[in-house]
Amino acid sequence: MKKNYIIPIFVPHLGCPNDCTFCNQKKISGQMKNVTENDVKDTIEFYLSNFKEKNSYIEVAFYGGSFTGIDIELQEKLLQSAYDYIKEKKINGIRISTRPDYINRKILKMLKKYKVKTIELGVQSTNDYILEKCKRGHTYNDVVKASKLIRRYGFKLGHQMMIGLPESTEQDDIDTAKALIKLKPKMVRIYPVLVIKDTELEKQYKNGEYEPLTLNQAVERCKALCYLFGKKKIKVIRIGLQNTETICSPSNINSEVVAGPYHETFRQLVESSIYYDTIVSKIKKFNSKVKEVEIIVNPQCVNNVIGYKKENILKLKEMYDVDVVIKQDIKHTPDVIDVIVTKKYKDFLDDKEKVKK
Repeated sequence: MKKNYIIPIFVPHLGCPNDCTFCNQKKISGQMKNVTENDVKDTIEFYLSNFKEKNSYIEVAFYGGSFTGIDIELQEKLLQSAYDYIKEKKINGIRISTRPDYINRKILKMLKKYKVKTIELGVQSTNDYILEKCKRGHTYNDVVKASKLIRRYGFKLGHQMMIGLPESTEQDDIDTAKALIKLKPKMVRIYPVLVIKDTELEKQYKNGEYEPLTLNQAVERCKALCYLFGKKKIKVIRIGLQNTETICSPSNINSEVVAGPYHETFRQLVESSIYYDTIVSKIKKFNSKVKEVEIIVNPQCVNNVIGYKKENILKLKEMYDVDVVIKQDIKHTPDVIDVIVTKKYKDFLDDKEKVKK
């Protein structure tokens, strides 16, 4: 199986006509200057020289702004810089992220020419009232039209959504996920709202007009969405913003995060909680009081079974008085988890009685 590599190139706020209440793309990306075609080449060269596995699948990804809203001349220069590496067979494809209202047939034909394979749409919500409150400048209907066009032209479709937007309830976020599922994306990203410095949302937060989700609320909400997308085989490729020198704990002096459910391992919190629910569900199916279980998983899933700071192991002991033994099996796929009872409570009591005698 080939290793997948992404070469990220951030184009902060290029092409975006709006200042959404929650957004400061230059602060989020950690990049304060705009990108040139030479920057693209330099970035690609840097990453290619550092990739260890040679037989791999490599994509250049233009993140951050609304790529298809950039001046068409600059847009083509940036794409051409990456496309040169496709022609030299040094990379395999290009992916971009953009706004739903900046997609049309002419744009898609141009993207095809430069071998763009994946288009991610910044949807954020499918509720028009919430989109208006956030000053997104587009509607859910724009999302529907753009998604259908992208799929019709043979691109891989991705969606990006946010949870905890101003006036958005848990049900609103679930409704957004259900609406996106109907549009058949191949992948989604889920971002809990963080209050970033120098945004309108920061003013609303400080004025008491906006209250961000707690960390636990954000984890539970993301978990519910992961279940929904998982049932439809839609891959969740990111949960939470990428950690950077400035997107970090609000307690850090360099942080641009004012408030919100930030955590350095946010995705692990969500995935560990999903694993915990699975383990508990399997334990409850045993028709006896369980004292010890053996959990067999793929090696890459061990951390999620254990939980952040051994949270899952500690909770199983505290809530159910269950001890856990973890065994790794490379033959197990990451979505398979086996739970085997190694000691029932009755056996445990019998053993104690034998020791007394």
